[in-house]
Amino acid sequence: MIPQSPFDVSDEIQVALGLGTAVVALESAVVTHGLPYPANLDAARRMTRAVRLHGAVPAMIAVVHGRVRAGLTDEDLDDLAAHGVVKVGRRDLAVAVARLASGGTTVSATLAVAHALGVRVQATGGIGGVHVGARQTWDVSADLDELSRRPLVLVCSGAKVICDVGATLEALETRGVTVVGFRTQRFPYFYVADSGHPVPWSADSVAEVAAIARAKERLGDTTALLVAAPPPAPWALPADEVSAAVARAVAQAEAEGIRGGELTPYLLREIDLLTGGRAVEANLALLETNSALAAQIAVALTEERLPA
Repeated sequence: MIPQSPFDVSDEIQVALGLGTAVVALESAVVTHGLPYPANLDAARRMTRAVRLHGAVPAMIAVVHGRVRAGLTDEDLDDLAAHGVVKVGRRDLAVAVARLASGGTTVSATLAVAHALGVRVQATGGIGGVHVGARQTWDVSADLDELSRRPLVLVCSGAKVICDVGATLEALETRGVTVVGFRTQRFPYFYVADSGHPVPWSADSVAEVAAIARAKERLGDTTALLVAAPPPAPWALPADEVSAAVARAVAQAEAEGIRGGELTPYLLREIDLLTGGRAVEANLALLETNSALAAQIAVALTEERLPA
């Protein structure tokens, strides 16, 4: 008996992958855990629209009733956005499938699924990394190890604001992940354009990013290319304000005993409250612009394979 595939891939995405045209993977944990309702639905729609406007097919990935789905319907998004579902990291995929659960996939799980499907480019807001206080908690995101073994281009705005940026960059270097700033010499810090840390390399154009990605392929490099793009200037927040909000939110989480998978959503909610809602506005803006950039990179990578 042939085992049933756990994947449900939309017809549009199957056709695009079959023809070798541009597809961009999008994580769904931003919908289920990263943003409050209804901003989470707005984020999903802005991301998918941005991908389409720049010539690629959006492939938002989630687990829906035990099926790993690439390409979500409006009904799927409504259910994921409005109802309490699980947060699915790379370690959780098999359990979610076996238990017929529904959940939003994190960066790590989305990377794994995208790679399995043959998608070459992914967009997100910020990656997980080495969390603040990791010397005591050992809280290090699975995103880092997944980036070390999935040869995708991942467009992000640096690391989430709950991360120790210097330690995260060191961890990425140790794992051989190529980090390139897009039109910046400084590594972004999610809502903040400049974390205070330089990027090892920078690229000024989509063509240059695509050339680096192709070189990694030719070299047989199986690590990701992390493209770090700062948040759009009108929505970026001051570093000192964000640092103060993060410190206060972390202290509140420790006092309330918030840990594990619930920590990140808790901290992001608190930081948004402490910034008067401007953190959510910045998050929406950078998700949209990162999705647009990812689509442009995906198109550039597919153009080389199309017949002249």
